[in-house]
Amino acid sequence: MRVLVTGGAGFLGSHLVDRLIKEGHKVTVVDNLSGGKRENLNPKAKFYKIDICSLRISQILEKEKPEIVYHLAAKINVRKSLENPADDAKTNILGTLNLLKNCKKYKVRKFIFPSSAGVYGEAKNLPTKENYPLNPIAPYSIGKLAIEKYLSFYQTRGLPFVALRYSNIYGPRQSGSGEGGAVAVFIDKILKGAKPVVFGNGNQTRDFLYIEDAIEAAILAPKAKSGSVYNVGINKVITINDLLKLISRILNKKVKPVFKPLRQGEIIHSRIDYSKIKRELKWSPRYGLEKGLKKTIDWFKEN
Repeated sequence: MRVLVTGGAGFLGSHLVDRLIKEGHKVTVVDNLSGGKRENLNPKAKFYKIDICSLRISQILEKEKPEIVYHLAAKINVRKSLENPADDAKTNILGTLNLLKNCKKYKVRKFIFPSSAGVYGEAKNLPTKENYPLNPIAPYSIGKLAIEKYLSFYQTRGLPFVALRYSNIYGPRQSGSGEGGAVAVFIDKILKGAKPVVFGNGNQTRDFLYIEDAIEAAILAPKAKSGSVYNVGINKVITINDLLKLISRILNKKVKPVFKPLRQGEIIHSRIDYSKIKRELKWSPRYGLEKGLKKTIDWFKEN
């Protein structure tokens, strides 16, 4: 099958490309390398260094004729989305619209989109199901919801889609800089002998999903009926303080964090129910947090 992956040099995208190639698909990657890394690129994939906002996207789709498009290219820094919502929307919304227009034009069979558990905002019902009211509180998550709505619109015009509302994904290749998730940032800081920073009191709870489980959901997504939206998480939470303690214990290091004020737009408690994707696509997480953390830490040590 011919597959196009935007953001295929990034954390999630590169793992997905590796898996697709392993399964024998012909893969094209589109990435401007602003967040992705050239060393993440699979040499068996055809690569175009290009921005999703570019008019050349049309030429690529015309030439490569993908049957499935996974759209993973995005600005992912929630803090920067708060500082500059317009810049966030330019890439994440307008870039996506450019892609959608061309996917419809060149008759892509299915468009797979990684949304976010952030679309629920500060949900009162935990674990949260897909039919819970949507109330995102940061521009990044607002953008995810906007794209979900555009996908519904494009579906009425002949472009089928599936959206995956992921919880907090972590694993090898994730950036240890501020753009990465808490897991990668904590591991990176501790290995470098620096003090990790905890925003707020550290009692925020998160549902952490290992990268291989996230990829498995993405691989199954094209089999879902058009218009399907799924939560993808493990439905188990841990506080940020306890996460840091667990990482410290695995690394066998004593760590004293620096506490800073809670950042605007940060959800306090997030936990999603994955029973729908389990029922319809037979997906279930295979990695508990400790098992996933050990694999992630091994990768950070080697790299």
